[in-house]
Amino acid sequence: MAFQQHPRRYLYGALAAYFLISATLNTSIIWLERQRPGTSPLQWWEAPLWEYSSALSFLLLCPLLFAGFRRYPLRWVGLPIQLAGHFLASVLFCLCHVGVMVVLRKWGYALAGQDYQFGPWLRELFYEYQKDGWSYLGVLTGYHLGGFIVSRLQGEAHWLDRSEADRDSDVTQSDTLQQVLVKKLDKEFLVKLDQVQWLEANGNYVNLHSHGRVYPLRTTLSKLESQLDERTFCRVHRRYLVNQNSVDHLSFQPSGDGDIRLIDGTTLKVSRRYREVLRQTLSIADNLS
Repeated sequence: MAFQQHPRRYLYGALAAYFLISATLNTSIIWLERQRPGTSPLQWWEAPLWEYSSALSFLLLCPLLFAGFRRYPLRWVGLPIQLAGHFLASVLFCLCHVGVMVVLRKWGYALAGQDYQFGPWLRELFYEYQKDGWSYLGVLTGYHLGGFIVSRLQGEAHWLDRSEADRDSDVTQSDTLQQVLVKKLDKEFLVKLDQVQWLEANGNYVNLHSHGRVYPLRTTLSKLESQLDERTFCRVHRRYLVNQNSVDHLSFQPSGDGDIRLIDGTTLKVSRRYREVLRQTLSIADNLS
């Protein structure tokens, strides 16, 4: 259940584990190679600093990569332009990776009372790009492949009996959306929207949270809000819609921001701009702190 609600956290954790294990193995290889006769010796901390600074700088930049991949997902249409864009992005990523890595190494050497020299920049950058380019391609492939596998495992919601033109047009209250079709591992079933506890904007998708399961629906939160029954769903944040029947209690701070706790234990942020809406629609003004 937790993986379905936060798949990117688990995928990022797996990526972090991979790079840290790889850095540990590379450290041991470098240390063993430098023990051979005729090679220049290293101090015990140099090899770990080299490898872990590279791994750490890579992991620090990965959230930016993921954000870019979400913002510009791979499409068959305009593929050459996308490839050119990813090439430029990989070069920029390499420059940022090397920059952060060098800063970390210089700090490490400074703590030891020494000076770190990166070497001739053009040569070293070309060397680093050969590695970073492949790493960028690997992360790009893994991100989309992992997303595909997750969507197949958890299921993806689709519109039911509604054309694309209908979805993009204004929907009246009498034409509210009641259910969506979920496709999961070659099976299809219906999910009634009144059984969804809360909805979350997530890039080009809206995640429907229903009894611990998450079903992504390709739309925007604003469009979906206009198609839902306002007597059931209430906007509490620019990213969240909440099923009013799932609310346990609310609490507000003097600033006006607050939290809303659902019956299943989920806690969401509430923006102050929606406070009065909550007072009216939930009719619990006397309970607000």
